[in-house]
Amino acid sequence: MPDFLIIGAQKGGTTSLFYYLSQHPQVRVAPQKEVHFFDLHYHLGVDWYARQFSDTPNSAIAGEASPYYIFHPDVPRRVAATCPQVKLIALLRNPVDRAISQYFHEVKQGFETLSLQEALRQEPQRLATEAEKLRNDPHYRSYNYQHHSYLARGRYLEQLQQWWNHFPREQMLVLNSEAFYRNPNDTLTRVLSFLDLPPISLEAYPSLNTGNYSDIPQSLKQQLQTYFAPHNRALFDELQQDWGWNDSLS
Repeated sequence: MPDFLIIGAQKGGTTSLFYYLSQHPQVRVAPQKEVHFFDLHYHLGVDWYARQFSDTPNSAIAGEASPYYIFHPDVPRRVAATCPQVKLIALLRNPVDRAISQYFHEVKQGFETLSLQEALRQEPQRLATEAEKLRNDPHYRSYNYQHHSYLARGRYLEQLQQWWNHFPREQMLVLNSEAFYRNPNDTLTRVLSFLDLPPISLEAYPSLNTGNYSDIPQSLKQQLQTYFAPHNRALFDELQQDWGWNDSLS
């Protein structure tokens, strides 16, 4: 069973962090980055999940990264029931940039056909009742909840509180994605300390799974920033730190 999970957020740097951790001699990661056991494959059972880490030597710790975990409404309960001692790592990116990045990712994958403006407008209708269905049926998969959740995934405090209902706060490391992008070695050192592992220094820190979306109208970015501003303030108050996501509004 895993010793740590990178639970999200999607488009927050989880691919890069997963790769950096995989370079540590005392870390064994699952063969694929996103195992998706607790969100999409829970019905396959714990034995199936345990086999994903069956070759982990006693001298190493095991982990995986599935960034849908932080957002899926029933995953915190499932993780707590299966591996209550697991350490949790969350990377949180400015929700404006995260939402835009997710949108273009979904378009690229063929999961989104609407314009960004229309997708944002239709999101409440697309996601209505989906969280309840996911909580009530372990076999249920919600296409809309997974692929069309541009605003909801950026309301980070709501998601963290679901996890804190099942895990003590000291069992989760909450990180700022922008700080990770600026200085990946510092963030990696913090993560390794959290996992009780000695630090390492990599020869290179490639930025993986990134994109450039500079053609978004400033008015739409401002609309998103206005939407997220109260949610950001609530998050910063709870964490007792300000990551500057609302600075341009002040």
